[in-house]
Amino acid sequence: MDDNFNDYFTDDAPEEEPQVHQETEQEREEREIKEATIERRGNSLKILMLLLIIAMLAFLGWWMWQYYFHPYRISQEKGWIMKVSNEGTLFKTYEGEMISEGYVEDTLVAMHSDFQFSIPTDSLARDAMRWSSNGKRIVVTYNEYKGSVLWRGNSKHVVTKIEPDTNLVKANPYK
Repeated sequence: MDDNFNDYFTDDAPEEEPQVHQETEQEREEREIKEATIERRGNSLKILMLLLIIAMLAFLGWWMWQYYFHPYRISQEKGWIMKVSNEGTLFKTYEGEMISEGYVEDTLVAMHSDFQFSIPTDSLARDAMRWSSNGKRIVVTYNEYKGSVLWRGNSKHVVTKIEPDTNLVKANPYK
């Protein structure tokens, strides 16, 4: 075999030292800016989806608060308490039934309870039981919600105060 051929795998030429490039002031500034910045490729869609999910969760939270926890009516009802009971399987709540004053005045309707309510505390339940056995007309102040939750009771009407009716009108004011 002939030894007179070019060997491309061996480098017989002496190695040259690489020249050090002196960077200019503008190149240095560009390099520093490039090192300091974070490249964000394709993150705009992820950010948009995250913001959309956060907005949906915020709307759902607001809707649940409005529906279940914010009373849309605070009112009073006058009448006679007929029944107070402690009901529930998992959450024991006090439930009451009352005959309203306007319902008693209508003589064409058979008597039954027309106003159901939930009582959140034991002290209010004791007062309601006392007034139901007393047979006197009372005023019930309550919050009405659009939905009921298990630990608050079965009714959308939740009693906040029970007191006797002091504005009783006598049947014959001339006596």
